[in-house]
Amino acid sequence: MGSVLRLERRGQPHRRPRLGRISAIHLRNSRRRTNHTRLDEGGAELILQRAEIVDEATDTLERMLNSLEALPLMGEKGQAIIPLWIDEYRTYLVDRRNYTAQLRESGENLPFYETANQIPISERLATFAADNEMPACKPPLDLDI
Repeated sequence: MGSVLRLERRGQPHRRPRLGRISAIHLRNSRRRTNHTRLDEGGAELILQRAEIVDEATDTLERMLNSLEALPLMGEKGQAIIPLWIDEYRTYLVDRRNYTAQLRESGENLPFYETANQIPISERLATFAADNEMPACKPPLDLDI
């Protein structure tokens, strides 16, 4: 399957997404947080900290999505499919926000439940990103733990 999102590289270099930057930010932030206390041993305070970290990551994903959405879409196929993928990604972000609200409300390390229509939404997003050579756009695995 060919790529449905083609990034304009010649005419507008200032509009190129800096997706590698997202990975660098994630790496820097993960190095900063070196507390290895198990969630089930840390109490409600640690769960609140987890909610903050997940919200920060979700903010980063939302900025990425907004940047991608601002890019011009090339071809009929891209114009038809990319908006649907973006809508699904926004649903995934809502699922993440709902999860952090549940963590804050309960103070317990609850499992992450995401929207699924036979296949979990994160799996559909990851498949689309892989099929279209957009590895930096795959949903993170941070809530699979």
